[in-house]
Amino acid sequence: MTGGRYDASTTSTLIARPLKILIVKRDKIGDLLLTTPMLSHLRAIQALQLRAQRFDWVIVANGSESHRAIRRGVMTGARRVVAYAADPAKYPRLTDPLAARTGRHESDLLLDMLAPLGVIAPSTALFPQFRLPATAQAFATGWLAARSLQPGGYVVMGLGARRAKKQPDTAQVLRWSAHLRQAFGLDTVFMWTPGRSDNPLYPGDDDVAEPVLAAGAPQLHPFRGGIEPALGLIWNARASIFPDSGLMHFAAASPGGVVGLFADTSVSPHPDQWGPRGPRARWLEADISVSELSDAQLFDQLAPPLQQQSPELPGD
Repeated sequence: MTGGRYDASTTSTLIARPLKILIVKRDKIGDLLLTTPMLSHLRAIQALQLRAQRFDWVIVANGSESHRAIRRGVMTGARRVVAYAADPAKYPRLTDPLAARTGRHESDLLLDMLAPLGVIAPSTALFPQFRLPATAQAFATGWLAARSLQPGGYVVMGLGARRAKKQPDTAQVLRWSAHLRQAFGLDTVFMWTPGRSDNPLYPGDDDVAEPVLAAGAPQLHPFRGGIEPALGLIWNARASIFPDSGLMHFAAASPGGVVGLFADTSVSPHPDQWGPRGPRARWLEADISVSELSDAQLFDQLAPPLQQQSPELPGD
């Protein structure tokens, strides 16, 4: 290797035989979705076929150092292990440490991890992908019909960022949903993470949702449920609005796209690295709290999907 790149002899040796590669991703479901560009690009290289033997390579698929994931990766006994590490000396068996980088999106950082394998990053953007399960679509069809909602006839508005500063407040949810009904004839499916905020295993948003539900707004249709049914509703929506969360990343891959909400990024994840990715993905950033965002800012970002008749929905 010279200057961080493989020379021709190393690359030809790599391509001459198939490889078995393990991808280690220790993180939340939305972050897992961001690995799909790396996986699809890796699958597109014909030379990198898998073989049923011990792993040749392990890629610890985190855009920054994760000591637990690195330790799991090296424990596999693979010949080569790739990971971002600020201090490689802490991991004697880490064969291919990569220097931490800032200012790049997580998906791009993961694609960069293929360089030690001799795989050049794609010249065009690759976006996260997700194929909606038939069971999720079946749920959405029934749920919407029971409420006289049509695919493409509503917007999904969600909570789920755990921290209040990242979520729209009660007044915003009510104002935004009322404007969607009045100006565009669209109802709002309001969803949140089930559970109380003091749940030690996984905090939910029941506490935050309660005052919204108490208002009894006729344009709001509450949904409190699991991830797969939620995805069915997101995939049939005209557009979605989510704070920085796993569902935001899935909504970015949906037909209607998403407006992601970020706040206080001097100490919280920045959209430059964690923003929604996709042709229909947009985001807004507030200085301290999402409650600072004006209605005009939101609807300016929502304008493209709201002005079209309907996105290309599942089954169209």
